[in-house]
Amino acid sequence: MSATLAKIHYWLYNKIQWYEALEQDLIDWARQFDEFTLDEWIDNMYNEFGRPAGQKPLEEVVDQSNIHAWLQSRIESAELRQAFLVTKILTVRGDRKGEIVDLYRRQGEKAAAAYPYSTNTPEELFKAMNDFILEGMPCDNVNEVTHQSDDFITWKVNECIHKPHWERVKGEVGNFYNLREEWIKAFIIASNPDFRYEKMPDGSHRIIRHNKMEKEA
Repeated sequence: MSATLAKIHYWLYNKIQWYEALEQDLIDWARQFDEFTLDEWIDNMYNEFGRPAGQKPLEEVVDQSNIHAWLQSRIESAELRQAFLVTKILTVRGDRKGEIVDLYRRQGEKAAAAYPYSTNTPEELFKAMNDFILEGMPCDNVNEVTHQSDDFITWKVNECIHKPHWERVKGEVGNFYNLREEWIKAFIIASNPDFRYEKMPDGSHRIIRHNKMEKEA
């Protein structure tokens, strides 16, 4: 438990804000469709899972008496709201999934454009990706690098921390992973077009240089 705000807390809060921005993108997009009872969904969502933290500075919203627990609760709230929204939308109009994919891709590209550091190596791209995607608290150690070189980096997911959120809203966690993978693909290509992201047949993940892929083909 930490009683003082540190760099890691700002880093994690920034990831939460990006995830909440994606939630708002979903809401803004969904408003064009009369078949979505959007205002009712939002009321229910906020009542059950809490409201977004918004774009306020961390110092203005955090519980200074228990920073770790507050951040953990914000992650859970954000994940539940987004799982709820996606599930509601796809239950009513499953044929709209492609448009949701486009929203995720666009945010991946936007995140890449906003990233201020180097993305010239697989390791740098992996770090950049993890500066945006939500994978619980740092202590969860969800993504574990298994192999890396100048041409690629491979990692495995030690634990699915997202499934309980999707089960709670009676959704399919597969939708989360499909959308997450599209976000990462867009982010990697926009960050450095010499690389791309792949999910491997064994369930592991990698970022690999294009010329490396051609040699393996």
